[in-house]
Amino acid sequence: MSAANTANPPVVFTQDELGWVSWIDPLPEAELTERHFAGLVDRSRAKSDYFRLLVRDPEVLEARTKTDKDIFYNVADGLPRAERELAAAATSRYNGCIYCASVHARFASTYSKRRDDVQRLLDEGVGVDLGERWNAVVKASVALAATPIAFGPDNIEELRRAGLDDAEIVDVINGASFFNWANRLMLSLGEPSK
Repeated sequence: MSAANTANPPVVFTQDELGWVSWIDPLPEAELTERHFAGLVDRSRAKSDYFRLLVRDPEVLEARTKTDKDIFYNVADGLPRAERELAAAATSRYNGCIYCASVHARFASTYSKRRDDVQRLLDEGVGVDLGERWNAVVKASVALAATPIAFGPDNIEELRRAGLDDAEIVDVINGASFFNWANRLMLSLGEPSK
C-alpha cells in the first residue's frame, strides 16, 4: 500500500469518483491466469486492485460478480435500476462505506435524475425525507443492514403501501442484503482514496 494514496483519504460521502487502496497486496495483473480471468467475468476488472485481490479465489469471485450483475443489470422485471442503486447507496451510507456509497449514489442519480435527493441522502443520512417510495426503500435497506431480524412484516407492508409489488420488494431485499455483505468485505480489506 502506498502512503501517498491514503495520506488524505475522503472523509465525507460524495458522488465523486473515488479510488480504493487495499491493505493486502492484490495479485499482480501479469500473474493472472485464464482461471483468474474467468473469475473476474469481465477482463477489464483486472485493472482494479479490489478485484485482483478477490480473484485469489476465482470461483467465489465469479459467483459474487454474477450475483452483483444480476441484481443491478437484470431489470426486465422488478425494481427500476435507480431504486436498486438507491438501496445499495442507502446501505453503504448506513454502513459507512464511503467508496461504495459514491459508486451507487452516482448510479442512483444517473438513473433517477434525482441528483439533489441522492446528495441529501449522502449529506443528511438515512433518515432524510425523500418521499414515500424512496423512504420505504431506504428504511427497508437500513433495517436489513442493521441486522436481518430488524427487517420484517412492517417493512414489507410499508413497501407495499409505497406501491412496490412483490418482485420489487424482492429486489430491495436482494440489493440491500448483497451490499450489506459487500460493504463489510470492502471495509475489511482496504480504504477509499482520492
